[in-house]
This record gives sequence, C-alpha cells and structure tokens, in this order.
Amino acid sequence: MFRVSIKPLWQLDRGEGAAIVPRLVELLVHIDEAGTLREACRRMKLSYRYAWGVLREGQRAFDVPLVVSRRGRGAVLSPLGEKLVWAERRIAARLTPVFDSLASELESELERALTHAQGILRLHASHGFAVEALRRRFHDQQIPLDLKYCTSLEAVSALARGGCDMAGFHVPIGEFEKPTLAHYLRDLRACDARLVLLATRRLGLMTARGNPKGVRGLQDLTRDDLRFVNRQPGAGTRVLIDQLLRQEKVDPRKVRGYDTHEFTHAAVAAYVASGMADAGFGVETPAQRFGLDFLPLVSERYFFACRADALSGVPMQPVLEELRSAEFRAGINALPGYDAMASGRVLTLAEAFSA
Repeated sequence: MFRVSIKPLWQLDRGEGAAIVPRLVELLVHIDEAGTLREACRRMKLSYRYAWGVLREGQRAFDVPLVVSRRGRGAVLSPLGEKLVWAERRIAARLTPVFDSLASELESELERALTHAQGILRLHASHGFAVEALRRRFHDQQIPLDLKYCTSLEAVSALARGGCDMAGFHVPIGEFEKPTLAHYLRDLRACDARLVLLATRRLGLMTARGNPKGVRGLQDLTRDDLRFVNRQPGAGTRVLIDQLLRQEKVDPRKVRGYDTHEFTHAAVAAYVASGMADAGFGVETPAQRFGLDFLPLVSERYFFACRADALSGVPMQPVLEELRSAEFRAGINALPGYDAMASGRVLTLAEAFSA
C-alpha cells in the first residue's frame, strides 16, 4: 500500500522575483521549539553554517533580525520571527485536515487501481484527534481507509444517501443532547443506523496562557476588550456554541469576532495562541498543545454511525477491532480531555439516546 503525504508550503515574495526560502520558516519553528540553533540544526539534519546562512538571508530580506541570541541561554525569536512561526502553525492547523483527507482519498484510489481491492471502508467524519489517531493506526497496519473530513451534518447525510459506509459525528452530553440529535435523527433512522462509540471529549473556552483577560465564562465574550474566534457555520461545534450562548442569554451580535471563524479545533487554538483573538471554543487537546488555558464547559460523545446490515461486514471488522484494542484506547486516553474506555461499544439509537 502506497502512502500519500501532502504538506502545506508557502513562501514570501515582495514582487521582485526573489522568494524567501520556505526552509527559513521551518528553521524558525525548530528554534522556537528547541530553544537553541544547534539543537534545531540537529533535528533538521542541517549544518550549523548552512542554518546561519538561511537566517542571514531572511534577515537581509526583512531588514530586521529574526533570532536573538542569548549568551549561554540559547536563542529566542524576534517579534517578526514569532509572527512567521505562528503563521506557519495557523496554516498547518487549518489545512492539515484537508490535506490528510485528500491524501486518504488518493491512497484508496491507488489501492483500487493497483490491487483491484474491494470493500475499502469509506469514512466521512467531523475532524477530531481520535479520528486522526485511527487513520494513523490504519496507516501503520497497511489497512486502506478512504477518509473524508466534513461537518457532522454532511457526514450523517452522506451515510443516509449511501455516499459513505461510516459517518463520524458528535453529540453533547446533558441538556443539549436532544436538540443536537434532532439535526441527525431523520437520516440516522432512515438508514437504520447503529452507533459505534469512539470517545468522549471535553470542550470549553481557550484563552492565552495565564488567562490575561480574566475570562470566566461565556458572558465575558460580550466585553469590548475581548476578541473571539468562532467555528464555521454548519460545524457541529458551531451548533453547540450557539446553544450555549442562547442558554446564557448572550446575544451573538454583541460578541466581537462571532463572524470570524476557523475550520478545525486546532486552527481555533492557533488563532488564539498567535494573539489574533483572546478566546475561542473547542476541545481541550489543541489548547494544551498550543500552551493555552482551558475552561471546560461541556462534554460530548463522538460516534461512528453505520447501517445495521453493514455492521458484520468485512470493511467494518478492522475498525471494531482497532477501537477495542488496548493500544488504541491508551493512545486516545493520552489526549487531553479524551476518554476512550468504552471505545468500540455498539449501540442502537434507543440505547444511546432513548430516541
């Protein structure tokens, strides 16, 4: 089985025909993570001399330093260097799920063309870190998976139409369960769906480290000094934040940045971490990865839905085996805010929701 890897690549050009090399931004990212140029060179397998040449070329292009050396204490990025690094992280957070989805589709097409493979599982799913982990595990085991990231609503709709074999969607636990389920119920009933539990996860408000704006809850989002970054319309997380705002009687029109949106939880976290917003809403995992504070507000269950008559089929068996494996559960439980102790449990709609 061939593996397809697609990475975002961007470059800077002042219109003079000479682009700033993308390797510069990669080097700055490693310096930021490692704390020293020498360690960054080791990680990138670059010579120290070559790395200094890349930094000097960048400094000449911008006419300001990108790295500040500290005698005996390594190196730190200059303000411009930090901006370039956060631009790289925002691009990766926004586009990586899109590229992973396309890579998965291309892998499946190659597998079908080269081996005439039949029964490759088609998974349409809302992006999540547990779904990412499942795709990596399938990669490692050379099991083809045709994964397409989309919104929960699009995934469940595709299942009902026969456009996929399994649909990933999430529903909050508690008082918002019933109104959220209403968005999916007709399609789930139409295909006599069975639900396979993937994991539960926590969602809440993300703020900069130390919570400098003193955010204590959703009511604070209406403050004039607070900038918010939202999820895109149609996303399940957008549906949830709208429900939470209504519960708190918060008028979205008074939330500065309500119409500013990103397409993944990681992109929201990167947006906040880069200083472009003071608060965002999403799952806990990217908040931890980007060094943000996290205020938990609600938990939800993430399910894979499939047709009842497909549950015992050949394509579904590797999924069920993987979800029930100790290795997979341990990996998901290591993600901040995730719990996969019941991963792989199969439920009817009535068992899951009393629907």
